[in-house]
Amino acid sequence: MKGLHTYDTSVIISRGLSDFPDGADRFLFSSVVLLELSASAKDDAQRKQIDRLFREYAKDNSLIYPDLNDWQLASKILYWLTNKRRKEQGGKLAKLVPGVSQRMAMDVLLAVSSKRWEATIVVDNWVDFKAIQHYCKGLKIQRATDFFGG
Repeated sequence: MKGLHTYDTSVIISRGLSDFPDGADRFLFSSVVLLELSASAKDDAQRKQIDRLFREYAKDNSLIYPDLNDWQLASKILYWLTNKRRKEQGGKLAKLVPGVSQRMAMDVLLAVSSKRWEATIVVDNWVDFKAIQHYCKGLKIQRATDFFGG
């Protein structure tokens, strides 16, 4: 039996997932992922469907959400990642592609809150989560291709 797990937003989008297991299947939904899905909803009907998921997963305590400590740890990890990038670039930071820093912030919040819940994050963007894992000891991640079998 698989342990607790959740999906990163990119996994849901890339696989077109719309049918999610319930808590009995050891799946937890992340409020961070639901925020990203809601923000990119194609219309109000899709946004309302995501609102329904928020309520359903919160009701049965299978909604991962960042707490105060998660926000603080996330800010430290983002600082450490930025400093690492600065060192790799000889002391100066090259301008990032628009949206990259926001996506990384969401990934870090997902990581630290999932770690607290002891849930494995199923990911497509392995490199980003490996970088986060370096500073977030105990974070469990799994490649989506391994989780879904291809």
